[in-house]
Amino acid sequence: MRLVRTVSGAARGAASLWRRVARAVADRMPKGLYARSLLIVVLPMLILQTVVAYVFMERHWQLVTRRLSEAVTRDIAATIAVIESFPQDANYDRITEIARRDFSLSIAVLPNDPLPPPMPKPFFSLLDTALSEEIVRLIKRPFWIDTVGRSDLIEIRIQISDNVLRVLARRGQAYASNTHIFLLWMFGTSVVLLGIAILFLRNQIRPIQQLAAAAESFGKGRPPPDFRPRGAREVRKAAEAFLAMRRRIERQIEQRTTMLAGVSHDMRTVLTRFRLQLAFLGSGPEIEALEGDIAEMQAMLEAYLAFARGEGDEEAVPTDMAEMLRAIEIEADRAGFPVRQSFEGPPLVIVRPNAFKRALGNLVGNACRYAERVEVTARHARGYLTVAIDDDGPGVPEAERENVFRPFYRLDQARNQDEGGTGLGLAITRDIIRGHGGDVRLETSPLGGLRAVVRIPG
Repeated sequence: MRLVRTVSGAARGAASLWRRVARAVADRMPKGLYARSLLIVVLPMLILQTVVAYVFMERHWQLVTRRLSEAVTRDIAATIAVIESFPQDANYDRITEIARRDFSLSIAVLPNDPLPPPMPKPFFSLLDTALSEEIVRLIKRPFWIDTVGRSDLIEIRIQISDNVLRVLARRGQAYASNTHIFLLWMFGTSVVLLGIAILFLRNQIRPIQQLAAAAESFGKGRPPPDFRPRGAREVRKAAEAFLAMRRRIERQIEQRTTMLAGVSHDMRTVLTRFRLQLAFLGSGPEIEALEGDIAEMQAMLEAYLAFARGEGDEEAVPTDMAEMLRAIEIEADRAGFPVRQSFEGPPLVIVRPNAFKRALGNLVGNACRYAERVEVTARHARGYLTVAIDDDGPGVPEAERENVFRPFYRLDQARNQDEGGTGLGLAITRDIIRGHGGDVRLETSPLGGLRAVVRIPG
């Protein structure tokens, strides 16, 4: 039983470790479609070429180098055997000539001095390893070797009976020096293939990027770019579906706006007739109550018309947001409500100016109605415009902060709705802000009241 629990715990630990590793790898992977597609092409190619290069070095390069090193070592061993077995002239001229002519080695018999200290070994040198192993295996004498120099020669010193034999050999005799041609061809073909893959993928990804840009522009309420379906068949189908959806949404918005404007206009005509008929009836408590109801209905109709104008054909254009906030501040001051405002960042933001000013005006007017101190702070940075309207009023209960955006919703506490209003101001504001691709939310203000935060792409 204990063994089962141990195995189960180990399996859970391994699964948890695997999830953490997978999550870490996923966090470091590229997020864009173009980068991921390129990675799908590049990574198998790199793995394939790495395996081919390793196999080539392990099988061919190492084998050839060892065979060449063995041949050079055997020539040196034969030279040593001749020197030690047969009488030589005083300057060893005969054996030097034989080594140069038959073995392509330059040799010299030096006095019996101590061998130089070992040279620092390179981090990776197949020649140094292979040649040293062959000298140890075939000659079995103390030696010193220098394969690190930049020249085309390698120097070998071997302790013989009463002297030191110095051998200079061409690097190509003991080393497969033409291997770089294979690596150069492999690298060159990789660059060509990667260039072709990059160009091909870029042409395939560009229609998807254009589709995303068109959808983002439409979501922000900006003029649609010059977009038409192109690219692969699946991408074309997605683009055609997006265009059909955009046409349906635009037609629906146009129909709703036209309907609201028409209904509001017709009802205002009826209300005007009511006012004229009440004017002929004289005065009295009943007449005053009816006039109050008509005034309230008139305000509601004006709100409908404001909503219709906000959803009209106004286009999004670069707008000086600092100037817009100053205009809202001046209008509030004229109405007797002191408002402080500040702006940071580039002033130009692409919005529908009349609709966006109406949305901010609704929020500022709502704050001024219920508070004595109102501050508006705006910041344009990192592709977003953030506007915060703070007041020191009674605020809105946290449970009601989402409900106040519903049309005709009225609060029984905090913000007193008996002072006027139609219950459409915040609904219109959210509709306008979302039409710009952003949103508006309510929070607790540092001033003690309510904070309204507007955030849209800029």
